[in-house]
Amino acid sequence: MKLLDRVLELFCMFLRVTIGVLVGVLTIPVGMQVISRYTGIIPVYLWTEELATFIFVWIVMLGSMLAVWDRTHFDVHVIPEALTPLGRLLQEGFVHVAVAAFAFLFIWYGVGYTEFGSIQHSVMLRMNMALTYITVPIAGVGWAVFSLRHLAGEIAIYRQHSRNAQ
Repeated sequence: MKLLDRVLELFCMFLRVTIGVLVGVLTIPVGMQVISRYTGIIPVYLWTEELATFIFVWIVMLGSMLAVWDRTHFDVHVIPEALTPLGRLLQEGFVHVAVAAFAFLFIWYGVGYTEFGSIQHSVMLRMNMALTYITVPIAGVGWAVFSLRHLAGEIAIYRQHSRNAQ
């Protein structure tokens, strides 16, 4: 598990850098929109709105993957924290299984969604829409891997407590 955790941490570092780069790139079309709308210095370019939307979708979906890794997404505490190892396993395990289930739905239906996007092109950029639609199954894979890794971690913690109790 140590090697897997290291690989996943490196992947998350890659995601963080990618999101940072995308946010930096996003400032260009958004800045152009603001300047063109409020100053008239440059003409209104319609492609900037499309590009900003596509970049934003990528940022959101990659960010959601990081949020699952950091355990800051899809988890709402409505009951008190469990005090026993078994209770914690059940609480945390339920969340991880639920996230994984939705992740598999995103993967399954996201493939068809991406195929649908592959026959479409954006109006201004003439970009194949599969480049944006593919974020759905990619995010699903990330959610599934991360939530199942967290579930394995919770099981390992429970087993360790069980061994120590004996």
